[in-house]
Amino acid sequence: MKQHELPIVNLTLLKKKSLLTILLNSTKGDNHMFRNLYAKDDKGNEIDILRNGIVSCAVFDSAILLNLELIKTPHSTIQGLERDLLKSGWYEISEPIPGAILVWEKQVFADSTAHRHIGFYVGNNEAVSNDSSVGFPRKHHFTCDDTRKIEKIYWHEDLDKG
Repeated sequence: MKQHELPIVNLTLLKKKSLLTILLNSTKGDNHMFRNLYAKDDKGNEIDILRNGIVSCAVFDSAILLNLELIKTPHSTIQGLERDLLKSGWYEISEPIPGAILVWEKQVFADSTAHRHIGFYVGNNEAVSNDSSVGFPRKHHFTCDDTRKIEKIYWHEDLDKG
């Protein structure tokens, strides 16, 4: 049986529309995909470096950005993701626009650890990011109801194309 070849079609990926749709779709239920990432520590112990979704915001963001060819590699830390953002053409802007990346200040948690946070602005004063209290992506007020200061806002010119 002769195989049918698929036609070659030249397409232009609509990165901003795709990004915003992926983000909003990620909040339509409990998405377990970004809850766990395993590594061995320096003593050979296997650990979940995302702590069952509590610190998975960088993995969530980088997976989406990598899929849309807006960064070069996946990341499990905000620091590494920010370095890649800058190397991949992202730059700081002063006001959020839909599709922009938001980096929030450090917050001290109940276990006395302090973490920065990263997510996406989706418009109408709302953001989508991994919710550390439940370990799932959620839509929320972009300033976390004025409880967390935004440190940086990043934009990529590819998002201007749709």
